[in-house]
Amino acid sequence: MSEFILEMNGISKEFTGVKALSNVSFKVKRGEIHCLIGENGAGKSTLMKVLSGVYPYGTYQGDIVYNGGVQSFSKISDSVKAGIAIIYQELALFPDLTVYENIFAGNEVKNGAFVDWNRTIVRAAEMLKKVKLNVNPEVLIKDLGVGKQQLVEIAKALSKEVKLLILDEPTAALNEDDSENLLQLLRELKNQGITCIMISHKLKEVIAIADKATVLRDGKTICTLDASKGEITESIIIKNMVGREIDDIYPKRADKQFGDPILELRDWSAYDPKLGRSVVKNVHLHVKKGEIVGIAGLMGSGRTELAQSIFGNPKSYKLQGELYLDGKRSAFKHPQDAISAGIAYVTEDRKGDGLFLIQDIKSNITAANLHEISTRGFINSNEEVSISNSYKQSLNIKAPSVEQIVGNLSGGNQQKVSLGKWLFVGPKLLILDEPTRGIDVGAKFEIYTIMNKLISEGMSIIMISSELGEILGMSDRVYIMAEGRMTGELSIEEADQEKIMHFATQ
Repeated sequence: MSEFILEMNGISKEFTGVKALSNVSFKVKRGEIHCLIGENGAGKSTLMKVLSGVYPYGTYQGDIVYNGGVQSFSKISDSVKAGIAIIYQELALFPDLTVYENIFAGNEVKNGAFVDWNRTIVRAAEMLKKVKLNVNPEVLIKDLGVGKQQLVEIAKALSKEVKLLILDEPTAALNEDDSENLLQLLRELKNQGITCIMISHKLKEVIAIADKATVLRDGKTICTLDASKGEITESIIIKNMVGREIDDIYPKRADKQFGDPILELRDWSAYDPKLGRSVVKNVHLHVKKGEIVGIAGLMGSGRTELAQSIFGNPKSYKLQGELYLDGKRSAFKHPQDAISAGIAYVTEDRKGDGLFLIQDIKSNITAANLHEISTRGFINSNEEVSISNSYKQSLNIKAPSVEQIVGNLSGGNQQKVSLGKWLFVGPKLLILDEPTRGIDVGAKFEIYTIMNKLISEGMSIIMISSELGEILGMSDRVYIMAEGRMTGELSIEEADQEKIMHFATQ
């Protein structure tokens, strides 16, 4: 038996003339954790979709050798039967079904022609024990947090006797505790003989868990790094990912000059009638002109709810307290009021809330400010193209033209389109909610550079982030939230990860 459970040899894949993969080769040893890394658009997810049968045999060139035999998967169920399971960043669970129904969906435990629900629940409990998830199998998926839902997905894979588990950005939506729990589970699965391939943009996680790491760039295999040889380091990974060295992932601003407060909140609270509780409680906050203010905290701490309460209250919270913009007390009843006043909000969920994925770049960039390019209710298409091209160039959006459908762009380029959309409204205060979630190190550097440029031009930024390195690397001042309260405020000179986590757990 070969020491390699998987060999992908000379894989090439095209989409309407665009070469997504070019002669990619990739080998994974049995029982190892192998990370697949690269910038957005490098071909990582495409390669895994070829492997799992999403792109069936005949639509690509090259060979998949799995368990010693050449495979020709024509659909996903073929790879599942072979013992390959893939878990995507967007979880494929049924929110209104129970945990046990989700674990065995499509793989029901039967007694003759009928589903044996009692045995299903017992077996589901066994799978949950394997992934160390202590929940009732009869609870609904929608009542679980994202971290627990991720574990249910893995339990679902284990129920199918998986031999090769593929995880695509598994920790992108998880807090640090849930991320560490997931990584520890992968180590335990490795000890049980299960091979894992993990796609990740979080380099610290790659360094912590990978036995090997293969780097893709522009649809080509660049190298495979070996942890046992000391090759999996941040500097080596970045150099191979982007084709150049990035000495400091967080670009510095030489001249920091802050003006008067542009935004101030006094005793600010938001009550959510649907939840029946306050999601923001008695917050005091101020942001000066030319300042990047970071807001840190664990998931569920109220950071996004705070941003939404400032940005015209789209969730219809019951608000209390005072909001001052440029020293003048203000009240925004609708996001359009906030936009008109000079506030823009780049949501954490660019696919769900931030962009129209089925529309092109130009339609997305101009969507929040159509009156600027309209005359008597008609859009000036020439002006729309001109303005969109200017943002495409200034934000370095990598696409053939502004006619490109946004859903076909990489995550980093989608985020730049989302930024362009809100920059077009000409804000003085930009709220960025998880601005680099799910994008690679090269795209992150570009986003940070854009942020610094905007600040130098007089804009102010509130940055919500779950990455403490990002908070410490880009902020001028840091607020920390826990359970809807503002539990701490630190200058960047006194802030460190230990102090932030101390306040985040108050």
